[in-house]
Amino acid sequence: MQTRTLGKLGPTVSALGFGCMGLSFGYGPGLDRQQGIALIREAFEQGITFFDTAEAYGALNEEMLGEAVAPFRDHVVLATKFGFRNGDSQTGMDSRPERIHAVAESSLKRLRTDRIDVFYQHRVDPVVPMEDVAGTVKDLIAEGKVGHFGLSEAGVESIRRAHAVQPVAALQSEYSLWWREPEQAILPLCDELGIGFVPFSPLGKGFLTGKIDEHTSFAKDDFRNVVPRFSPEARKANQALVDLLGRIAGERQATPAQIALAWLLAQKPWIVPIPGTTKSHRLHENAAAAGMELSGDAVRQIDAALAHVRVQGERYPADLAARAGR
Repeated sequence: MQTRTLGKLGPTVSALGFGCMGLSFGYGPGLDRQQGIALIREAFEQGITFFDTAEAYGALNEEMLGEAVAPFRDHVVLATKFGFRNGDSQTGMDSRPERIHAVAESSLKRLRTDRIDVFYQHRVDPVVPMEDVAGTVKDLIAEGKVGHFGLSEAGVESIRRAHAVQPVAALQSEYSLWWREPEQAILPLCDELGIGFVPFSPLGKGFLTGKIDEHTSFAKDDFRNVVPRFSPEARKANQALVDLLGRIAGERQATPAQIALAWLLAQKPWIVPIPGTTKSHRLHENAAAAGMELSGDAVRQIDAALAHVRVQGERYPADLAARAGR
């Protein structure tokens, strides 16, 4: 697998990373510990060297990742996140310096490592000045406990304020063929400041695979149940996008997921998507997308074909939307 460097100062990683969230959090029943460890190791065998987790995904998520990569720790880049009160995404933000230090120590233990390669603020805390957050991570970097500073779903002003104190290596936000808002201001800012961009949900939380339709039912603890874009009505309306993506994929002897990932990789050389999965065959399918190269003409053809399709439904319910872009 090819490698990419996250921005000017970030680490060099595989062109595609692996998002660990769904292994144990967010999408209904996950994998048991040994299954999760096996899948992470299989990802490494596929050439993936960039793994993403968070305190908010639960202790098991970091523990599985730490145990899985222990035999080859120095050959992978581990990213985790701080920023929620008591590590619970339902309780609001908490990026006080003492809390950041506490999360770092706990994550280091769960990940079985002596350093966190990329330490993200999961969501901007409206109470704690960004300068204090960046300064705290700067101290952790000086101590050797953190390699690089990252932000997730931050807005332009917050990114600039953080970067002025401690250079931001990576910004992680949602970006895909059905959520292109980062193109307006965020991607130009990353280009200007030399910040790598890490798209989460690069397959539209599974919708762009073509395996979800208006009749699909989700587990009761799957967070897509509260996402407006995943209402049955929105899924029915958005099927036009997936159908068109499927035709484009068929013309290129690829799957819709592979085209969606290849399209992202073609946008900028410092973009590293982190699709997640609990299935081995999906892992292999996604990894193969890193070997696909879409020419500029191909990207323009895809953009032109999809331009007339308007995606229906908000990507977050109002309470979660309020946390993004601050």
